[in-house]
Amino acid sequence: MEEGKRQKQIAGLLNEEMNGIFQRLGLNMIDGGMVSISSVKVTPDLLEARFYLSFFQVKDAKDALRRIGERQHEIKKELAGRVRHQLRSIPVLKFFHDDTLDHVFKMEELFKKIEEERRSGPSGKTE
Repeated sequence: MEEGKRQKQIAGLLNEEMNGIFQRLGLNMIDGGMVSISSVKVTPDLLEARFYLSFFQVKDAKDALRRIGERQHEIKKELAGRVRHQLRSIPVLKFFHDDTLDHVFKMEELFKKIEEERRSGPSGKTE
């Protein structure tokens, strides 16, 4: 189902505000790696917001996601203070690991490997 205009507006607002909150609370850097919000999806009833997080050079993404989840109450309180004039109620916040970057890196590695094998030819010698 396609997102409505209001859903997109709310998602954009939440994305913008949440980026600031992550910076202020120090959640954009975990274990020497970077955490960023890759996308936000809001349900049609505007009661739930799903944040898809991208982890770059974070040692344990599951642990980082758990740590963010543990601070969910603090995050929601901060968000409520920032958007209280734009939203009637603050949606339930849910955080998910966006593994799109992982797939991109794996695909790039496969393409490099295929290209190297193609260059070396079937006999293993470089053409």
